[in-house]
Amino acid sequence: MEKEFLESGLNINRRHFLGKAALGFGSAALGSLMIPDLLNGGSGSENELPLGFTHFAPKAKRIIFLFQNGAPSQLESFDYKPLLNEMYDQDLPESVRGNQRVTGMTANQERFPLVGSQFGFKQYGQSGTWVSDIFPNIAKITDDICVIKTIHTEAINHDPALTFFQTGAQVGNRPSMGSWLSYGLGSENKNLPAFCVLLSKGRGNGQGVYSKLWTNGFLDSVHQGVQFSASEDPILYLNNPDGHSQEDRRKMLDNLASLNEMSYKDFGDPEIHTKIQQYEMAFRMQTAVPDVTDISKEPDHIVKMYGSDCMVPGTYASNCLLARKLSEAGVRFVQLYHQGWDQHGSLAQEMPLQAEDVDRASAALITDLKQRGLLDETLVIWGGEFGRTNYCQGKLTKENYGRDHHPRCYSMWMAGGGVKAGISYGETDEFGYNIVKDPVHIHDLHATILHLMGLDHEKLTYKYLGRRFRLTDVHGKVVPGIIA
Repeated sequence: MEKEFLESGLNINRRHFLGKAALGFGSAALGSLMIPDLLNGGSGSENELPLGFTHFAPKAKRIIFLFQNGAPSQLESFDYKPLLNEMYDQDLPESVRGNQRVTGMTANQERFPLVGSQFGFKQYGQSGTWVSDIFPNIAKITDDICVIKTIHTEAINHDPALTFFQTGAQVGNRPSMGSWLSYGLGSENKNLPAFCVLLSKGRGNGQGVYSKLWTNGFLDSVHQGVQFSASEDPILYLNNPDGHSQEDRRKMLDNLASLNEMSYKDFGDPEIHTKIQQYEMAFRMQTAVPDVTDISKEPDHIVKMYGSDCMVPGTYASNCLLARKLSEAGVRFVQLYHQGWDQHGSLAQEMPLQAEDVDRASAALITDLKQRGLLDETLVIWGGEFGRTNYCQGKLTKENYGRDHHPRCYSMWMAGGGVKAGISYGETDEFGYNIVKDPVHIHDLHATILHLMGLDHEKLTYKYLGRRFRLTDVHGKVVPGIIA
């Protein structure tokens, strides 16, 4: 070997080679101890990386998604369209509507009367971002957020739109966004799940949420979102039954693991090992969860910032504060669902109440993360499954109006985690009906979110039924205009 090295022109002898190789073996051994999945090799794809690795340097480490379930109107929040007030009760021009599909709720309307927001708008921050008067606290943080006005989707009804936004497909049995991130990156805290789900309900008309929105789909069940409840026990069945100690639970799990290992040797089902991991996670969570979910020790100025509702479990404010604590503790993806934004009628009465429920706590979360030095590494997302029409659904009156579903364009905002701060991205036409500049499809948004987390959306794949699946299916482009 030494002769071959020398003849090749490389100045390497046997002693030098073995010395260098020894260092390499030692590094590999150390790496496998520090990162157990280093040498696992993924699930067989040439594009997959071992758990916990990124394709490139990430800008964000964690995500908090404040999902406004039911679709808040962009025309009463962040997309100011004064022309709609000037053209009150006039029909939407056919040249603007085009061949846009409408829902069955308005398909038979004889007219499509335009209606502008009954709430005022003002410009805020150095960028002059337009914000509705019903969001006074979010208005104060406009220099920290990026408002995207051109989100669009194909889904026009709630169930497929919700499923599409969360999983990248309108059909079921696809992994949710949080599950993909759990699969790709794992958790920063081995005592807590990588993906947690928090639910709250506002004072408006609510659309239901269901477990398929945080499902692991065809990924291992360890990647499914863990739902927290609003009760005294944030995670049901986590505590030991009366009369049983922690030592009893440890012995039971050890015996159960032995039985499961026997089953694995007989059947070879990898889901058996997943179940063992879940039992072990639940055991570790018995110690970690009570501490991280205890908000009674938060200082008075934090409670004041979020509002007194933050001390009431299950409220939006409480979930925002809990999301900060979970994220701070290393949870990779925290998903909030706040129901009540489905204003087909009574929008003028209901939407201010919904805004009041979320405005203060949403702004407080950004301020809280920023004060703690966590905003730069935490990506916060705010928005719903689609937008609202510029015309009234049903009868239009001076006192009230409603808006139907509108998938062609709507607004969301993002903050922290490598996103440009203090900008508005994209433009819609003067009717707020079509996109005229910088469209952002749901697939594009997903690709950008993964990019901010250091993942290439085309390489984060999983082979299932002979095909390599990904969150963005066969679509999606990263949006560089919103990345800092």
